[in-house]
Amino acid sequence: MTTPFFSVIVCTYNRALLLPRALQSLLIQTETDWEAIIVDDGSSDDTYSVTMRFQEQNEHFRYMKHHNRGVGYSRTAGIYAAFGQYCTFLDSDDEYLSEHLASRRAILAALPGVDILHGGAEIIGNPYVADRFDARKQIHISECVMEGTMVLRREAALRLGGFGMERYGEGAALMERAQTLGLLIATTDIPTYRYDRTSPDSLCSTFTGE
Repeated sequence: MTTPFFSVIVCTYNRALLLPRALQSLLIQTETDWEAIIVDDGSSDDTYSVTMRFQEQNEHFRYMKHHNRGVGYSRTAGIYAAFGQYCTFLDSDDEYLSEHLASRRAILAALPGVDILHGGAEIIGNPYVADRFDARKQIHISECVMEGTMVLRREAALRLGGFGMERYGEGAALMERAQTLGLLIATTDIPTYRYDRTSPDSLCSTFTGE
């Protein structure tokens, strides 16, 4: 198998109705050098059938499933299963604009030493979320590390051991570990990741700090 530039890790749990929108946004990418790993975190709905329909359309889709362990575990499982040079993420209730992967590849080509690139999202719905240290406090998403926007050099992701088991703010926790290790981090404000806050089961909407 040839090594793709991107491994797009799509973690999902009982979102068979929303998942097609996310996967369809991969099929319209102007950048075509990618694989997609759908990581099913123990769904009991029609997620498998939905994924199989997309696999029939494009051989770059892969599917894996485990018992419900949470999104941090699922993202890490996707990283270890990836073949790409860079791992990136697409939450199953979000979507990419068509130039998303191409824009990130251009930035990485211009900054070849970067280990982690993040940022650049269009927010649909409420732009305020609970602070990870105090759930009673609301902060703007622009102040957060949005895991969906992250692009990690796979070697760096493995060095970090993937994501931790935090129930919330796992991207910020990973970034803190990356800074401690001296990894090179860059940001972008090109808003090609469409972050949909309208799903009622979104972790950012349901986190209470307990």
